[in-house]
Amino acid sequence: MCGGTAWGSAVTAVLKDCRLRSMDTFGVLGALLSALLGSVPVWWWAHGAAASALLGLIYYYLLKPLDWTKDLCDVGFEPRASRRSRSAVLREAQRRRRIGNLPPVYPNGWFAVLESSRLPCAGVEHVAALGQNLAVFRGETGTVHVLDAYCPHMGANMAEGGLVHGDCLRCPFHEWSFNGHDGKCSNVPYAQKVPDFARVKRWESMETNGYVFVWHHAEGEPPSWWPQPVASVVDGSWSFVGRNEFLVSCHIQEIPENGADVAHLNAVHGPGMMGLSALSRHLWTAQWSPGAEPHNQHSAVLQLDHEMVVLGKARLFKMSVRANQIGPGYVELFMETTFGPIVMLQSVTPVEPLLQKVVHRMYCPRFLVPYAKFVFYGECVMFERDVLVWNHKKFEDKPLLVKEDRQISRYRRWYSQFYSENSPKHSFQRETMEW
Repeated sequence: MCGGTAWGSAVTAVLKDCRLRSMDTFGVLGALLSALLGSVPVWWWAHGAAASALLGLIYYYLLKPLDWTKDLCDVGFEPRASRRSRSAVLREAQRRRRIGNLPPVYPNGWFAVLESSRLPCAGVEHVAALGQNLAVFRGETGTVHVLDAYCPHMGANMAEGGLVHGDCLRCPFHEWSFNGHDGKCSNVPYAQKVPDFARVKRWESMETNGYVFVWHHAEGEPPSWWPQPVASVVDGSWSFVGRNEFLVSCHIQEIPENGADVAHLNAVHGPGMMGLSALSRHLWTAQWSPGAEPHNQHSAVLQLDHEMVVLGKARLFKMSVRANQIGPGYVELFMETTFGPIVMLQSVTPVEPLLQKVVHRMYCPRFLVPYAKFVFYGECVMFERDVLVWNHKKFEDKPLLVKEDRQISRYRRWYSQFYSENSPKHSFQRETMEW
């Protein structure tokens, strides 16, 4: 009550002074605000600041999606504090590393080249993938198109400074426009006639599940299968928990091959996290199998069961995961946890022969977001353990296997379907590879 009286007196005095000085509306509001703030006790400000900080932390944890991004130098190489440049560190690591006899470096199939959230309407992004430079743009109608980035006129990169008009991409150099639907040149502003043969390569593309996919095939064959929408992701009924992104130095086949390498799970992912290895341990059992149906040969399934053992007795946080690998570089993981369902989508896209971009995106029902963030944090930590191995290993084309490793042999036979006669080998770009 006393506080209200003091504020009332302050307001009355300010209004009287404003009338005497003939101040305008903005001046009156400014004077009132200064008077009110000046009359607030210091202790009130301290409590208010603490409450605001607490609310900010709650917002960050409960609502703000996680974004865990790791560059090549962040996992298993020299720390960023090193005086040597990133390129120098990686060049030396590559020089000292034995590569092995690699399979073809770019399999045939669908690959995620961009996350949908990074491409606004009428936006264009330059994407390096599959040894190519792509211009990925969203037309004014909302449809996504993918073209070769370089203009056939004078070689300008249309994704760097190019503009979107309708469903066409206009080159920033001489303003030639190319239609996203077929790659044909639709306009040359200073020419009387557009040459019939003026076109740029159009890549078969589609957008679903938060990704823009492109189809790659060494023989130029059309798609024989398509990624299907995950209903809870596409219709927006589940909340976006967060994403991570890793650059990994290895052959693309080695990343999804981990699913069939059951023995590595308890070796690499068994120890507890956050320095609690002595108190907790993760137990894993898994079974991998290829798709059996003729129309489903491009898919495989990993059934994975997990539980965390605390103090050698208590078994907590049980989880059952069905991981559907769809083609050479895309996996959908459906998790049934103690508290509810979660889905995570993994994309593996070759940037260069020994450089892969891996992205995970997680979704769950809104009520489960706090717990799902805990699960996602654990996934990020566990995946880094794999990256540490991949960044330094040699590809063993004839591995020494025991009977218990037979799923690895089955996996390699299954994965070989994504290579064809003209699939490029590592030597195809060995001399031009940049690190």
